[in-house]
Amino acid sequence: MASEDELRQVRKDHGEALRAAGTQPFPNDFRETTATRDARDKVLALAADEAARAALPMEPDVKPEDPRLPLYGRVIAKRGPFLVFRTPFGDAQSLVRPEHLSERDAAELAELDLADHALVRGPAIRTGTGALAIKAFEFKHLGKAMLPPPAKWHGFTDVEKRYRERYVDLFANPKVLDVFRARTDIVKGVRAFLDGHGFAEVETPLLHSVRGGATAKPFNTHHNALDLSLFLRVAPELYLKRLLVGGMERVYEIGRCFRNEGISTRHNPEFTILEFYMAYATYEDLMDLTVELLRSVDASLRERHPELAGERAFDLDAEWKRVPMRRAILDRIDRSGTGNIPKTPWSEGLNEAILNDPTRLASLMESMIAKVPAPEKKQLAGAKNYGERVFLLYELLAEPVLTELYRTPDGSKSVPVFILEYPFEVSPLARRNDENPNWVDRFELFIDGREVANAFSELNDPDDQAERFRAQLDKRAGGDDEAMDFDADYIRALSHGMPPAAGFGLGIDRLVMLLCGQPSIRDVLLFPLLRPEAE
Repeated sequence: MASEDELRQVRKDHGEALRAAGTQPFPNDFRETTATRDARDKVLALAADEAARAALPMEPDVKPEDPRLPLYGRVIAKRGPFLVFRTPFGDAQSLVRPEHLSERDAAELAELDLADHALVRGPAIRTGTGALAIKAFEFKHLGKAMLPPPAKWHGFTDVEKRYRERYVDLFANPKVLDVFRARTDIVKGVRAFLDGHGFAEVETPLLHSVRGGATAKPFNTHHNALDLSLFLRVAPELYLKRLLVGGMERVYEIGRCFRNEGISTRHNPEFTILEFYMAYATYEDLMDLTVELLRSVDASLRERHPELAGERAFDLDAEWKRVPMRRAILDRIDRSGTGNIPKTPWSEGLNEAILNDPTRLASLMESMIAKVPAPEKKQLAGAKNYGERVFLLYELLAEPVLTELYRTPDGSKSVPVFILEYPFEVSPLARRNDENPNWVDRFELFIDGREVANAFSELNDPDDQAERFRAQLDKRAGGDDEAMDFDADYIRALSHGMPPAAGFGLGIDRLVMLLCGQPSIRDVLLFPLLRPEAE
């Protein structure tokens, strides 16, 4: 097998032959116009339309003076006299015979390698198998590829290599490109929905001087001219809420955030988030708006990309459940050992009375330490108060089996679930509930077992917020490297009066995974973070 250097040299030689024939290996003398783009689209439409192809003439029935259509893109296959062209919108083929080309065009054709970019023009014909082809009377070289495409039979299937060489993955595996085209449409759909509901899109800083907006470990950086230590933002929240103070009553941002955490199928250190804030609204209003938003985006996706929105394990058209956190824990206990819900030592001895009694719950969880594996022992030790204990039980007991707990009436699919009533201890930016201040007016949305969104009625009491920030500093002192800083300027902003409001955050990457049926976040990121390639 030839080495990469040998393959590159062969293509360099072909490039030199093009120069000798009066053509550059990397020319720039073909420009796409609206007319050429529309004409190529017509070729691709004909290739997909069986009835239209049946009406096309055969090769012997066309002449050089007949109307010509263009076909251009990357040449991905040679099949005798046929060249297969790959475009962003589909493949089509051309029948190219050197004897039907000019001498110069035939010379360029002779130096063609797979993966080169090229252009042909000619009438559309029907081949002997009923397929479409452009009968080429013109051939033009548009760009040389110095490396060959992936092997025809083995393809480009190595997952790590696909992510690392996404530029090859996109043209070698057209279904991958379909996902990213769908992602574009999903983001457009989100924007269109919010724009239509009176929200203004804004941009806020990526470089922050204090850590805030979410409990997460940040990336550190430094501004040399100001000699200033900064953080890449973990969330845009606190800046967006400053805009509510300023009088912008409905704002949103779709942008990048950075969290210095582990990498998994659902986490990438760099990701895209949607956050929007709505004055004179509560988290209950946002639940209704969330259902409307996601159903709207999904309906558009299913219309434009039905192949990606195929059979699903969840049903967005079914009734979305609204379940308080403690109720979800009790539902898990009640169904422990039934169906696909296994028994667990976490649920032994736990009931509604104990769950609602801080003292008895602390005693029960202390007794659990001897019964659980090491990772859970560490989590138990980290729960310092009643709210953190309830949240830990929810994460260990209920969250992993939400898809089994809440299903359509016939049991065939899971349904979206809003988990409500979070402890205030784990919600440092959310408004306490008026009737019971131990809980906050917050929800997290889970679909198909994935956390998709987080929202709450906003805390606009500056004294309460300052106290929460100080509690975050205490956590930092206790070793929590995800705790927030005390943001004095944000407290000053709240002191100028923020209207009652509700805020919402949604991971765009996870939404694309969900709606397009992709198993890993790397499948919806064009360039996911990877370890450096070995030499």
